[in-house]
Amino acid sequence: MRVLSKRGIGPVVALAAALVLSGCGAVYFSPKVSSGAQDGTKVRVLPLTAESALVANQSTYRPKELPAVFYATAGAGGTATRGAGAVPPPPTNLESRPTTLQRRLPPPVTPMAYEIGVGDVLVLATPSAGNTVEELSGLLAAQNRRQGYTVQDDGAIAIPDIGRVSVAGMTLDQAEAELFQRLVAAQVDPTFSLEVAEFNSKRVSIGGAVGAPGVTPITLTPLFLEEAIANAGGIRSSDIDFTSIRLYRNGTLYQIPVSDLYEGRAARIQLVDGDSIFVDTEYELSQAQAYFEEQIRISEFRQRARSQALAELQAEVDLRRSALNEARENYKSRVTFDAVDRDYVYLVGEVANPGRVTLPLGRQASLADVLFGEGGFENREANPGQIYVLRGSNDPREFAAMDAYQLDARNAVAFLVATRFEMRPNDIVLISEQPVTRWNRVVNQITPSLIGTGIRAASN
Repeated sequence: MRVLSKRGIGPVVALAAALVLSGCGAVYFSPKVSSGAQDGTKVRVLPLTAESALVANQSTYRPKELPAVFYATAGAGGTATRGAGAVPPPPTNLESRPTTLQRRLPPPVTPMAYEIGVGDVLVLATPSAGNTVEELSGLLAAQNRRQGYTVQDDGAIAIPDIGRVSVAGMTLDQAEAELFQRLVAAQVDPTFSLEVAEFNSKRVSIGGAVGAPGVTPITLTPLFLEEAIANAGGIRSSDIDFTSIRLYRNGTLYQIPVSDLYEGRAARIQLVDGDSIFVDTEYELSQAQAYFEEQIRISEFRQRARSQALAELQAEVDLRRSALNEARENYKSRVTFDAVDRDYVYLVGEVANPGRVTLPLGRQASLADVLFGEGGFENREANPGQIYVLRGSNDPREFAAMDAYQLDARNAVAFLVATRFEMRPNDIVLISEQPVTRWNRVVNQITPSLIGTGIRAASN
């Protein structure tokens, strides 16, 4: 092995170092932004401040929207509740005359305050003059015309400017207290009174030997048996002694002889919601039983029709939901395969994940979103004083012009400006390197060349 003398090695190393250093410009180039005209492009470097961000944000840009299918809901469908259909006629039976009529009285009813129910019509009464009528936007003026508000299926009434107020199951005092709170919350004069204009939620049906069979509502005052019969036109029978009143309540059949009712031998009977009354001038329970069975069948038919309608409604909603989910999944698949037209910005330089950044749908994205949403920049290698947003001009007359907004984040307060600077499609976010990072990279490329040159020189 030949050993070179110090005299021989010195010129070789010096020559190698000179060659490498003279070629440093070819060893490493780092991207940088300079103002002025460069390669036909006019670059204007602007400090990124609150004022320059406000001017830059004035450029026209409307973010792309999320497809409407993501905002749609399955909805309530269009299925309407069907009727129960034709009611079967009650059967007729031959009956024989009994010797006496038995008395089977219902248990007494505990008096309770009237509870508002579905179908009732409520009326709000307020002073007719002053600003209250104007504040309620026609609501209270409508009460002067006696226009009521019907309690709907969900137990609420809809009041303009107030919203839906749930009142079902409440007494009038409780409903007034609820309305008072809602009016106060809506900053509306709560001077009003509440009344029930129509009683439709609690009813008693009356049939048989009466003048006008039908349905009698239960109102604020208790409804007694004799009053209900009087409202139905009274009993039409030539033989009162063998006329009975059959009362069907909660699955139990009661019997009150008419003579006991009129002669005071039976206590007053208070009726409740759902009672069915049949005045029977015959002598067996068959006709009354047929009447009550008919009422039960009607209720069952309506319940089945409603259940069927609800089942069809649920099926329609499920189909609609499945269609929406399929459309959403199709959109997500198109996004996965990059088949959807989206807006992008590009992140380069000393960042954790350089590449393309997709702008969000339906909202603006800021410079801070781009910097930190993609992992931020490399603290050890990036130069926080040289963060640039490169934006080309949309004016065809200035197609070669470009603005470079420089964010100097050496003072961390500057990141607040980054949260206010709105990104635009095709913006380039460039983060330059630290001077020491540039030197380290130059040295890393020079060192192998020096070692290789020295080895070759020593070998020679």
